[in-house]
Amino acid sequence: MEVEAASRWVDEFLTYLRFEKGLADNTIAAYRRDLAVWQRFCDERGIEADAASAEDLTGYLEYLRRPNALGSAYSASSVARMLVSLKSFHRFLVREGRSRSDPTARVGTPKRPRSLPKAIALDEVERLLSLPHSEGLGRRDRAILECLYGAGLRISELVNLDVDDIDLDEGSILIRGGKGGKSRRVPVGRAARSATGNYLTTVRPGLARKAPSPGAALFLNARGGRLSRQGCWKILRRYALLAGMEDRLSPHTLRHSFATHMLDAGADIRVVQDLLGHASLATTQVYTLVSDSKVREVYYSSHPRART
Repeated sequence: MEVEAASRWVDEFLTYLRFEKGLADNTIAAYRRDLAVWQRFCDERGIEADAASAEDLTGYLEYLRRPNALGSAYSASSVARMLVSLKSFHRFLVREGRSRSDPTARVGTPKRPRSLPKAIALDEVERLLSLPHSEGLGRRDRAILECLYGAGLRISELVNLDVDDIDLDEGSILIRGGKGGKSRRVPVGRAARSATGNYLTTVRPGLARKAPSPGAALFLNARGGRLSRQGCWKILRRYALLAGMEDRLSPHTLRHSFATHMLDAGADIRVVQDLLGHASLATTQVYTLVSDSKVREVYYSSHPRART
């Protein structure tokens, strides 16, 4: 398959994912990145992508696991995801009549190692949320942190919020097009409502005047445009540094902490599933392992006979 033809079929495949499978933009972008790595591997070795063999696929997996020029290799979870992308693409080529056989059919998917979500303790969350100043952009930052933790939002969901998506009177947030393109409405607590209302009335109007057309975005950057995912992560990282937990905070940490603290307090797992927007209960059940480990930790550190 020539480079131009391969690129065209990748575009056809991504169009199929968008309009027939209804996948979200971020998911489609991940497929594009994964397939670009496969195409580069094939080009470097003179392999026709649509005529690749199972041996070529085995070589590709070995290539992904080897350290690159920078001394790092793809993680096991990344390799598993990239193979899933490749399997989907080659099934599409066969279905469309571009390939006569699927070279990935007999290649098993590597088992992804189970990693427990990393949550921070409740007192650490309180310390983090207390850091933003009560003036200027500090009010915006406080609203951001309160919403991330108070509603268990992904950063991508938070930056995509519009002003009309949050109902301060009812105490709810409408998440439009979350992971998988599904929308959901989640409750938001008093602290997040208060911080967001304060930001909307005292800070956002001034930020909006800095941009020719600020639009309806709820959270704005210092120039008046919609806050980006990277910008939001920089804000979170700055406060993590101030709190002395820069090595333990990721873009998902407050979401993980939201779920873990809800389950620790006795919340029904299916309710937590709905709040997080998980399609599968199995995804949410990972958090029960975190809660169970906390129970064991408390037991062994507290019960006099457990320490014997």
